[in-house]
Amino acid sequence: MLLKFTKMHGLGNDFVVVDAVSRKVFFNKQQIERLSDRNWGIGFDQLLVVEPPSHPDMDFRYRIYNSDGCEVEHCGNGARCFAKFVLDRELTNKRIINVETKCGAIQLRVLDDGLVTVDMGSPSFEPKDLPFIADPSEGLYSITAGENDYFMTPVSVGNPHAVIKVDQLTDELVATVGELIECHERFPKNVNVGFMQVINSSEVNLRVYERGVGETQACGTGACAAVVAGIKQGWLSPSVTAHLRGGDLHIEWQGEDQPIFMTGPAEKVFEGQIYL
Repeated sequence: MLLKFTKMHGLGNDFVVVDAVSRKVFFNKQQIERLSDRNWGIGFDQLLVVEPPSHPDMDFRYRIYNSDGCEVEHCGNGARCFAKFVLDRELTNKRIINVETKCGAIQLRVLDDGLVTVDMGSPSFEPKDLPFIADPSEGLYSITAGENDYFMTPVSVGNPHAVIKVDQLTDELVATVGELIECHERFPKNVNVGFMQVINSSEVNLRVYERGVGETQACGTGACAAVVAGIKQGWLSPSVTAHLRGGDLHIEWQGEDQPIFMTGPAEKVFEGQIYL
């Protein structure tokens, strides 16, 4: 089958986006792995599949696959690219788009300057929602990776994250500790690992080791998780700019039971066709 696709990125976190509204498209794990290969395929962090909604009050459904072929719940950078894609392809003319994902409904708002704001829903700090195997006696969670213990804040923003506050961000820390914690036995479904350096109450530097992918240039859900963790711990204000390797995201969260709002860019790189 000849597959039409669009290559996009959100701050360097890159995606292949496929229209499964106009034409039914199905992928197996091996196909996704081949397409994601940066030497033998197209290359991407995630594959985004745009589908018709299953509920009448939704505009679309979108599915997210990591480069290892596994389907995941949520992707903030992908959501912004999704919004630009459906407008560019004239699948909708709405500027406020309601979308189904594996973790529930989200709302995307395309702004006049081309930036996209995503209502990411409310975070959860309940260990069972990640899931995370927690010791009820722990006041501040810690986890052992290699020879060291790391204090962390586990948080779900539709997908699971472990946020670790650090004084310095290094390649070795992100790659080595990130890989160890991603598949730690206390996270039965694995976890995304965020390393956050607090600059001041409204700015952080952030690097994220994503499960099934490794470190990416930017992670939207990781930025949301890091900021809400920092707000909960009293380090950050309700409005924060997260500096990632690929660029900046603006995150707002007013506290418990309130939704997270993430604003950032989305860019089309090119369109193409490839045989599955």
